[in-house]
Amino acid sequence: MNQQTLSESPDSPTLSYADHVKALLSMNAPADWIEDLWTIYTGFMIAQGELGHNPRASDLFCTFRELILFFQKLEERKAA
Repeated sequence: MNQQTLSESPDSPTLSYADHVKALLSMNAPADWIEDLWTIYTGFMIAQGELGHNPRASDLFCTFRELILFFQKLEERKAA
């Protein structure tokens, strides 16, 4: 007997990400995430003197900036 497997919905990855984001946001408020991200990034930048040149520094900043913007948007939605 052949068992047919159901095709995965194209929305499945998005829904899976949504579950992960929901779990992440249940840990802290967006403002707390922003503060923690600044602390992490500040420590990273301070350590650059000891770590030496990082050719990915601008990429890391862009990632950091996008994370901050994401949490700021969430904070704005929460306030609305």
